[in-house]
Amino acid sequence: MAVVVAPEDKEQFLAYAAEENLEATPVAVVTEEPRLVLNWRGKPVVDISRAFLDTNGAHQETDVKVLMPSEEDNYLNKFACEKISEDFAGRRNRDMTGEDFQKAMKHSLADLNTCSQKGLVEMFDASIGAGTVDMPYGGKYQLTETQTMVAKLPVLGGKTDTVTMMSYGFDPYLSSWSPYHGAVYAVTESVAKAVAAGGDLKKLHLTFQEYFGRMSKDPSRWSQPFSALLGAYDAQLGFGIGSIGGKDSMSGTFNDIDVPPTLVSFAVDVAKISDVITPELKKAGDKLVQIDIERDEYDIPVYKDVCSIYGRVTQLMREGKVKAAYAVDCYGAAPAAAKMAFGNGFGIAFSDEIPLKHLFRNRIGDLLLEMEPGCEEILEERIPDNYTVIGTVTEAGEGAAFTWHGASVSEAEAVETWKAPLEKVFPSKASKETTPVDTPIYDKGDVYVCSHKIAQPTVFIPVFPGTNCEYDTAAAFEAAGAKTITKVFTNLSATDIRESVNAYAKAIEQAQIIMFPGGFSAGDEPDGSAKFFATAFRNAVIEDAVGDLLNKRDGLILGICNGFQALIKLGLVPNGAMTGQNENSPTLTYNTIGRHISKMAYTKVVTNKSPWLAGAQLGGVYTNPASHGEGRFVAPKEWIDKLFANGQVATQYCDPDGNISMDEEWNINGSYAAIEGITSPDGRILGKMAHCERKGRGVNLNIYGEQDLRLFESGVRYFN
Repeated sequence: MAVVVAPEDKEQFLAYAAEENLEATPVAVVTEEPRLVLNWRGKPVVDISRAFLDTNGAHQETDVKVLMPSEEDNYLNKFACEKISEDFAGRRNRDMTGEDFQKAMKHSLADLNTCSQKGLVEMFDASIGAGTVDMPYGGKYQLTETQTMVAKLPVLGGKTDTVTMMSYGFDPYLSSWSPYHGAVYAVTESVAKAVAAGGDLKKLHLTFQEYFGRMSKDPSRWSQPFSALLGAYDAQLGFGIGSIGGKDSMSGTFNDIDVPPTLVSFAVDVAKISDVITPELKKAGDKLVQIDIERDEYDIPVYKDVCSIYGRVTQLMREGKVKAAYAVDCYGAAPAAAKMAFGNGFGIAFSDEIPLKHLFRNRIGDLLLEMEPGCEEILEERIPDNYTVIGTVTEAGEGAAFTWHGASVSEAEAVETWKAPLEKVFPSKASKETTPVDTPIYDKGDVYVCSHKIAQPTVFIPVFPGTNCEYDTAAAFEAAGAKTITKVFTNLSATDIRESVNAYAKAIEQAQIIMFPGGFSAGDEPDGSAKFFATAFRNAVIEDAVGDLLNKRDGLILGICNGFQALIKLGLVPNGAMTGQNENSPTLTYNTIGRHISKMAYTKVVTNKSPWLAGAQLGGVYTNPASHGEGRFVAPKEWIDKLFANGQVATQYCDPDGNISMDEEWNINGSYAAIEGITSPDGRILGKMAHCERKGRGVNLNIYGEQDLRLFESGVRYFN
């Protein structure tokens, strides 16, 4: 404890402390001069003014000259797409024609701020952890982009239906016109996106990222951060939610070039899987409803009304009356509706009663809802003054189109227009080849039968530096009824390596199944993926243990992604033994697109020879996450013919309807004969690229098709 005593009482206090066996040491003297001085060995090491301490180390006063935005240049009254602004300039709604609609749709979808970024997004692994609720692009054709990141709470060894949500809002053009409005609508947009995903406004929290030009003594330089923070503060008060944390920077200046005044708002929520609404349109005949938010005379949201509207929309969602939802941005309802439609290939018949300008006007914070026909009665009761039915979802297929007053833009043309602007920068496909692949389905039923039965098999999962799928894999096998052993291969010293080899051999002796998990073992270096993984298993001790498992105990081996790469380097597939590779062996190499691919892959089961596929439907189509940079299967024609003839081709890439071709949209890495997985000659060893282990309740909700190949259940059932 610290005690302050007067100078004249110092000696008396020290004497009293000594009598009471208390240790008392003078540590400081209070001085009249307002300075903090610290001495060390008779020399001052700190000597600073108290006034400096009172400012926490930084000057906190400045003059601010607030610059007012130009009412004439009000961004909120403009069309965000410049080409639409040019086409609509001076025009009245009644002058608009079908040709204007066609041009406006194409202009808005081709705008760099609206167009597809799929080629960029697919570079990053979106499915790791088997907890992704909404993949970045959803629908049957994976073309409806999500606005909110939704993921299950990571619970190791447990199950949960709790999800986290995060969305963002920011428009640099709006913020450049008015930093105050920019911050207000950054918050509003982030909130709207979270609500559209099924979040609850009353439970949201915010965090901000701020970035402004370098400040100076010029009072007008402080206008941007002052206005932006004031706008963000106003929005927080209005919505009744606060910002927790964040990051700011005021160094965004190079010579005389400043960054746009930037305040990005992130809205964060915790919800249940059952609360989540995905954005892709679900059914032809449904109505598309625009929910308008109120703005005051200064173009600021009327927060009280907006909170009420969002709350009522959330209640409709909880009652199951909203099938899909999307937050409208500055580009308006039409491009937002088109992106909702792309995922499942639907069209939209926009209502002829809706003025054309209404479809493309700047409406940050509005919501688009897909609801059943007849929803008007519910909306009249719940949101009577803030809804407009702007269109009807029309059938998917070759005739799908976006129409207004008899004018039409085909869904196919709209998608192509939307994809084109960034396709050369971030390509989603490298090849235009679409040749069909005509290969047989192997249906001979000669599945290897296990003679070493066991009630609960044990799975050994080796983990190398860079492996990242061991948790997902263990969870999948344990859910199927197996026990798992996971061991990390340590390689910091020769002793570590020897100990790891012995530990691996012992684990293989205890196991009935070896599972080579996915990831990037040793960073896929040196010289290609899984080389370090495969080299370790060529150790004589481990190789003998693997041979014993296969040849004497009827064991199984599975390798997925990086694990498949290891199996094929070892020769375990397609040869069934550790033969290694020669120059003519099948192998896996770089994807034709020349980069990492993360997307859902549709695969077709084309053999019934393997025990691993006993629970799958022969000829059935399954969709699972793919995430790899070297997944392209290549082999001489002689090898490919041999694999098909022997039933060793397990799965092939296909489209959602099971059609197999060289179309890179579906044959995602350009594999020869669209081969995704192969087996050993007897089917007991299976290697494949798509991550079947990244499955579970509430995972990939916006993806269509069967996701459970029952791979792990089949492997367990083989032994019992």
